[in-house]
Amino acid sequence: MGPVRVLELYSGIGGMHQALRESCISAEVVAAVDVNTVANEVYKHNFPSTPLWAKTIEGITLAELNRLSFDMILMSPPCQPFTRIGLQGDVSDPRTNSFLYILDILPRGKLVETLKKCGFKYQEFLLSPTYILENFPDQEPKASVKHRVAAGLEKESSFTSPEEEHIEPNSGSDAGSGQCSQKEAFVFKLETAKEMERKRNQDSDLSIQMLKDFLEEDGEEMSQYFLPPKALLRYAFLLDIVTPSCRRSTCFTKGYGHYVEGTGSVLQTAEDVQLESVFKSIEMLSEEEKLMKLSTLKLRYFTPREIENLHGFSPEFGFPDKITMKQRYRLLGNSLNVHVVAKLISLLTG
Repeated sequence: MGPVRVLELYSGIGGMHQALRESCISAEVVAAVDVNTVANEVYKHNFPSTPLWAKTIEGITLAELNRLSFDMILMSPPCQPFTRIGLQGDVSDPRTNSFLYILDILPRGKLVETLKKCGFKYQEFLLSPTYILENFPDQEPKASVKHRVAAGLEKESSFTSPEEEHIEPNSGSDAGSGQCSQKEAFVFKLETAKEMERKRNQDSDLSIQMLKDFLEEDGEEMSQYFLPPKALLRYAFLLDIVTPSCRRSTCFTKGYGHYVEGTGSVLQTAEDVQLESVFKSIEMLSEEEKLMKLSTLKLRYFTPREIENLHGFSPEFGFPDKITMKQRYRLLGNSLNVHVVAKLISLLTG
C-alpha cells in the first residue's frame, strides 16, 4: 500500500501538514487550499514541493476533487460562527459557506461511496486544553495526550464522547478574569480567590513543562516586545500575567501583540517581584506611581517563535523575512496545536 494521499483544506501556514509529518504515517499532501495570500507565502516557504491552490474552496469542482484521488482530508474550518461569543450566526454566517460546500459536494464524489462500501465509521473528539477528558466511547481507555497544549496551556487530555462529558468549565475563562458573581469578591487584579486557586493548581502539576522550556534566550532584541507605558496603565488589571516557571497560559488569538485585552498571556520577566505586592492598593496611586510599580514586573509579549514553540511547530519551521510581526501574530493566532493533531492522526490511522 502506498502513502496516504491527503487533501489539506484551510491550509493556512501548514499546521496540519506539520502534524502529518509528526504523526510519522506514510503520507503525501496532494494539494493544499487556502485563499489567504500571506498564509500561502508562509506555507510555500516551509513546504515548497506541495501543490498549493490559492483559491476559494467553493471554486473547487467535483472533477478536480476526484482527480486528486485523496484518502484523507485534513481541515480546520472557521470556528467563529459557532463560538459562545460574537454573532453566533451558526450556518447562516457567510464564513461557513466553504465548509457547507464541502459537505454538499463530498457525497457526490468517489471517496464517500468507497467509504460506505467499506463500512466506514467515524469518531468525534471534543478537545479542550483546559479540560481533562477521559477516553474513547465504547472502547478501552487510550493513553492520555501529554503533549504541550498551547492555549490553556498544558492540560493533560484524552478523549470522550459528548454524552460522557460531565466537566464544568473553568471559572473565569482564559480570555480574561474581569467577571465574577457578587459572592466572589476580587482579591487583586480583578481576580477572585477561586480563579487564583485554579491557576495555582495548574502551575503545581509537575507532569507539565514550565513555560521557560518554550522561551527564547533574552537579548537586546527582546526590548521590542515589552508592553508600552500606555498599555500598562490602561490594561494592567485585565492582563493574564504568567512567569517562566508557570505551567499554563491563555489562548493566543490573532490580535496578540496588537490588541491587549483577551488576546493572550503576557510574560513577567522579573520573577523576583511579587505580583500581589505590585497590585496591592495600586488604584490609590497617581499614574506616575502606578507606572513605576507596574514597570518593576518587566512585562513583555511572547515572541512569535515562542508561540510557535507552544503550538508544537518544529524548530525548522519559519517565516519569510517579508512577513511582518503583526502578520506573524495574526497567522499564529489562527493556528492549531501540532502535537494534538499529530496524535489524533496516529490514532485514526493506527
